Amino acid sequence: MPNLHDIERRINSVNSTKKITRTMEMVAAAKIRFASERVEKATPYSDSMAEMLADVATRVGGAENALLKKHDEVKNVLLVVMVSDRGLAGGFNSNILREAEHLMKAKAAEGAQCHVVACGKKAIGYFTYRNVTPVLEFAGLSADPTVEEAMTIAQYAISGYTEGALDEVVLLYNHPKNAAEQVMRTEMLLPVDTSALAQDGEGATSGDVDFEPSAEAVLDSLLPAYVQTMVYHALIDSAAGEQGARRNAMKAATDNANEMAETLTRMYNRVRQGAITTEINEIVGGAAALED
Repeated sequence: MPNLHDIERRINSVNSTKKITRTMEMVAAAKIRFASERVEKATPYSDSMAEMLADVATRVGGAENALLKKHDEVKNVLLVVMVSDRGLAGGFNSNILREAEHLMKAKAAEGAQCHVVACGKKAIGYFTYRNVTPVLEFAGLSADPTVEEAMTIAQYAISGYTEGALDEVVLLYNHPKNAAEQVMRTEMLLPVDTSALAQDGEGATSGDVDFEPSAEAVLDSLLPAYVQTMVYHALIDSAAGEQGARRNAMKAATDNANEMAETLTRMYNRVRQGAITTEINEIVGGAAALED
């Protein structure tokens, strides 16, 4: 049975930890609002971009753009893995990293080689430890992604796919279903599937549309912009999910600290009561011995 000093020291330690987790929970809750507003503002643009691309592709018909063509053989796959720079976010990082490793093994079994774009320090450390050198690394931007980061990834993916060095480009990230739940998403970025976009959207716009200089030229301009938009939207989506996951993890840690503090306080009171009872018995026994 621990003594009173040991229990009191553990209670103080738990309370100190609780203050830290509570503060981190409040900070994450404050950041969720900013990150969610950022996603809400960007979503209409990305949806309109996808709808416009599907509309133009439907009007063009059989387009010859390289970003729309599926390669006959898939030998090189680019995985864009989006996680956080810091931990303490529950399974936010581990779920994505495990899925990436599973996908790499599945592609390797099919004879394809996977290349990794690591967005977040946790991804960089994870793959470097496993002797997988990322082709692109981005650290310190997971909570506040930039357009420049999305442009760099998009340009690398587009040039690699156009030149034939890449056969598929896949995005892996966490989508915030709501403030308390994140859903892992695995999306095919390249080749662009315009038929799937047309099914998700409202279809082609009715009426005649004049394209200048041509519908093919408009489509060729839209496709790189679409790829960059999808990458940027996934990055800010992941940033919002990171804050939600961290708030949930810190709330759970705070609740556990409260329960532990209550348990230790009850134990402290029992030990203290036992010590008081022992002292009373000793006093009573000593007084009885003196009377005899």
